[in-house]
Amino acid sequence: MIESYRILDEPISHEIDKISGSRFIADASPAESEEEAQAFLEAMRAKYHDARHHCWAYRLGPGGETWRSSDDGEPSGSAGVPILKQLEGSEVTQLVVVVTRYFGGTKLGVGGLVRAYGSAAKEALERAKIREVIVTERVVVTHDYDLSSPVQGVLARAGLQPTESDYGEAVRLVLEIPIARADGFVRDLEEATAARASITRGD
Repeated sequence: MIESYRILDEPISHEIDKISGSRFIADASPAESEEEAQAFLEAMRAKYHDARHHCWAYRLGPGGETWRSSDDGEPSGSAGVPILKQLEGSEVTQLVVVVTRYFGGTKLGVGGLVRAYGSAAKEALERAKIREVIVTERVVVTHDYDLSSPVQGVLARAGLQPTESDYGEAVRLVLEIPIARADGFVRDLEEATAARASITRGD
């Protein structure tokens, strides 16, 4: 069960020092879908339209379960995979990284390319603003008014505030609870209300 994951907070662009005359520019952007990743790639191709290569990789999903990479004409495994390895190593997901190369006239060899593309992605990610996302579970609690005191006591001890509250014939509270704490919260609430509160759990 994934309790949290790391994402890029905003786009970043970083160019490493030239290597044998070649320029390597890494551009990274948040992406929540393959369509967003491809759109960013096309934007970078347009921005650096005179460059020879636009190699890229992306990771999507809380666990980085969806991924792709491309060498874009460089020798197989020399560009896209090194970029992807940096994304995996930094444990960041929901992002795309495009490393643009302006050829400087000197061939670097596969080893040199692996180091260059990997370094460009690594340095960009080291400079990026990254934040942690806590995975939550939606819990809806419905209870009679005479249970308000024990319910509020459980909420106070857990340090939780409802995202929605409705006071009609009964009290209806909507909560977003860190998934790692959801089971414990439900147990505490059932105990405090003698299982009289209605609890519905969702995504």
